[in-house]
Amino acid sequence: MLSCQSGAKVAESAAAPLANPYENVPVFDADSAFGYIAAQLDFGPRVPGTEGHRRCGEYIIASMSALADTVVTQKAEVTAYTGDKLPITNIIARFNRGAKERVLILAHWDTRPWADADGNKANRNRPIPGANDGGSGVAVMMELARHLQGEALPVGVDLLFVDAEDYGDSDGFGDTSATWCLGTQYFAEQLPYTPETMPKYGICLDMVGGAGAVFHRDYVSHRAAGGVLDRVWSVAAAGGYGDRFVNELGGSIVDDHLYINRAGIPCIDIVEHQSRATGGFPATWHTLNDNLENIDRASLKAVGQTLLNLLYSERGE
Repeated sequence: MLSCQSGAKVAESAAAPLANPYENVPVFDADSAFGYIAAQLDFGPRVPGTEGHRRCGEYIIASMSALADTVVTQKAEVTAYTGDKLPITNIIARFNRGAKERVLILAHWDTRPWADADGNKANRNRPIPGANDGGSGVAVMMELARHLQGEALPVGVDLLFVDAEDYGDSDGFGDTSATWCLGTQYFAEQLPYTPETMPKYGICLDMVGGAGAVFHRDYVSHRAAGGVLDRVWSVAAAGGYGDRFVNELGGSIVDDHLYINRAGIPCIDIVEHQSRATGGFPATWHTLNDNLENIDRASLKAVGQTLLNLLYSERGE
């Protein structure tokens, strides 16, 4: 999922603080977001086709139905690179439905069926808990939803919970990018927008809750949606999170944003892919250690508050 790391500095102006201090923006509750991760883990691994996956999907749909203007689901069967047939459900929760301009925020809610990066070989055929990889992005969006409910936002917001992101081939031989992000590929094929209603940009959240997480500007985002990247990183700096949103180029990431960009929506990825400890993905990535003990409320706060600051500072039309 990661290649071509550069570490190149980006022009400092891209992350220059904005004048708006966001005093009137709601406060993102990291404890609440942490609770949403715990709730997901209570269902067990959320591998497509399992009971835990089914129950967690019902939980997300019920939670969003209580908050959003509308909730739409896309149900399908996709085929994994293994030949496995996977029942998937994409969930779209829409807020401020009548707004002319919309923003798309997405995260995958499924979990990896194998802990293939675990240091203990005996664990590598076991499914990961997915607290960070899957759970954290979903939790940030669910906490956002609490604040977006009934608010007079300057833009409309669509929260997209995508399925079957993490069933891909990680053996590293050849181009395996098409084996990942199966739910988002389906979403892009069945895009629920007209040219007039397309979101003006998108933000993908993945592994945003790790201990001491830092987020570099990934190369796909930089090339496909550089203006969006500049805007988000500037808002982060203005909100006091410049130490978390690092103003350097990272690697080229195969993630859900890749297919959102291909569908015509400029989309960036907020993902920890140059961990200070590993130089790549967090040490818990695709291991059984991706559990609640390794979730950092401060990381959730940095991402969630930055998104609230961004959404409430949009001008809209």
